[in-house]
Amino acid sequence: MELSECIVMMISSFIMYTGLDNAGMFSSLLRVVDFVVDKAKEILELPEMDIEGMDVKSESFDIDVENVTFSYDKKVIIDDLSVHIPEKTTTAIVGLSGGGKTTLCHLIARFWDVDKGKVTLGGRDIKEYSMDSLMKNFSFVFQNVYLFQDTIANNIRFGQPEASMEQVIEAAKKACCHDFIMRLPNGYETVIGEGGASLSGGEKQRISIARAIMKDAPIIILDEATANVDPENEKELVEAIDALTKEKTILMIAHRLKTVRNADQILVIDKGRIAEQGKHEELMKKDGIYKRFVNARETAGSWKLNI
Repeated sequence: MELSECIVMMISSFIMYTGLDNAGMFSSLLRVVDFVVDKAKEILELPEMDIEGMDVKSESFDIDVENVTFSYDKKVIIDDLSVHIPEKTTTAIVGLSGGGKTTLCHLIARFWDVDKGKVTLGGRDIKEYSMDSLMKNFSFVFQNVYLFQDTIANNIRFGQPEASMEQVIEAAKKACCHDFIMRLPNGYETVIGEGGASLSGGEKQRISIARAIMKDAPIIILDEATANVDPENEKELVEAIDALTKEKTILMIAHRLKTVRNADQILVIDKGRIAEQGKHEELMKKDGIYKRFVNARETAGSWKLNI
């Protein structure tokens, strides 16, 4: 083969194989796009929740969960569960991970609709409430707090946009976060990063509690609110939660023993059902899941590191 023909053949081969390589890449990309489009189509075809309802103002805040069943796809998470939660009482929910603790709280607040049974607030099915009127009854403090890229003052008054600065400061003081806010460059007008990236976990938790105090809802849901807080901030966070929960109906998902002991009732959730129910003293007399839970925590708490 002459040199000129050899060069042309090499260039042609390079062009051909590059095209084949690109075709393979595009084929793989198209398979991914096809899968994503199918998933998006499934989501768009899901039936929408009816959130219109009526503008209801509840006169009492008793919560009743009546024979509720709920599934993710085909996996049953809550299985024919019933419980009565009187107003202005504290209910602690404990159990193994994946047992349905958080799902139960989400169903009570109507993040999702139940498959069977019903949840009532003040004697009325929560489906009768419009979403706005239902949400006025709830404040949430989650383990993972989300804060907006805005001033600290606006993050605190998120549930009450018309609140004055005096009210914001009062809520912050009750939540034990006024001092660290005042140490920031612009105090309450300091703009925090998206998700509160510029604050520590304990600081974000206390701002979240200040937000809930500002809203002043009659029902508080605490989802392991002190789980990831360092010991230095735990005392202030517990004081903030105490200020938030006075004269309220409290549902707390907890794994720390001292937050459970004084609850009016303890629900032990196992595989979507209430395995045990009662006060701390009553459950400790049984040789059940709760007693083993307490013993495990006390054993872990007595561990010491010898150096």
